[in-house]
Amino acid sequence: MNFASFFHWLGIEALNIPWLESLHHFMLQGGQILWWLAGLVFICWLLIVERYVYILVHFPKERQKWVSDWLARDDHNSWYATSIRDGWLGKAHIQLQKNLNIIKVLVSICPMLGLLGTVTGMISVFDVMATQGSSDPKLMASGISLATLPTLAGMVAALAGMFVHARLSKKCRMLELKLEKSLRSRQ
Repeated sequence: MNFASFFHWLGIEALNIPWLESLHHFMLQGGQILWWLAGLVFICWLLIVERYVYILVHFPKERQKWVSDWLARDDHNSWYATSIRDGWLGKAHIQLQKNLNIIKVLVSICPMLGLLGTVTGMISVFDVMATQGSSDPKLMASGISLATLPTLAGMVAALAGMFVHARLSKKCRMLELKLEKSLRSRQ
């Protein structure tokens, strides 16, 4: 099933997008593992988008509420006040770090899945060579180049994911520090 027949099945007619057809051709060349890698990358980027939405939309509202509640308090130095403050800081830490470890794991799986695709591709190349009895270097080179596509895709996905994960982690640490400074006790 190609993309055109899939979109026809969905009821979308005359969808002729060149980059979509190129993507479909690339996915067919890479094999089954490349589809698993695409699914993994999709899930990873969904989690990344969720983190950015939380950091840019939801966390500022929570931060503003905590800071205004803290400033409205008369007592900032008692055990009870510091316990409330520490509770808010702990909740902020948990909320900011949510899904970051999952993103890190998914990013680290990408190159491994790409290598798995390359190994399975190489096995199929050698299997074809063994059954057909051909040792033509041109056929071997084209089969090997197709088998390395999953590794390329896995490495590209991992590099992009590592960069974004590092930026997210740094941003979350900065937001935690700013919140902690805003909730310091007045002497």
